[in-house]
Amino acid sequence: MVCLIAGDDQLRRLNREFRGRDYATDVLSFPGEPGEMAISFDAAKRQAAEYGHSVAEEIAILMLHGMLHLLGMDHETDGGEMSRAERKWRGRLGLPAGLIERVSA
Repeated sequence: MVCLIAGDDQLRRLNREFRGRDYATDVLSFPGEPGEMAISFDAAKRQAAEYGHSVAEEIAILMLHGMLHLLGMDHETDGGEMSRAERKWRGRLGLPAGLIERVSA
């Protein structure tokens, strides 16, 4: 697995190029061999400040979310499977609230 940590500008370019969405996002996953993901350090800093934890914890949350996507999960279509997996792994890893949980709250 490869993980690129870059700025909002690069995540916006990747999101536009691969998903046709012209905005920066916090994490993108690219299934394949090897699986790849890209994380916005700028978004991680903002979200860590917003939710009151460290940037390192936010990057771990984003990596977990991206990894679950690389495993084929999709929180938009899987009836809660990814949400349950994210919650389980956050607990095991001692991480604060994950991306899906924040949106659902």
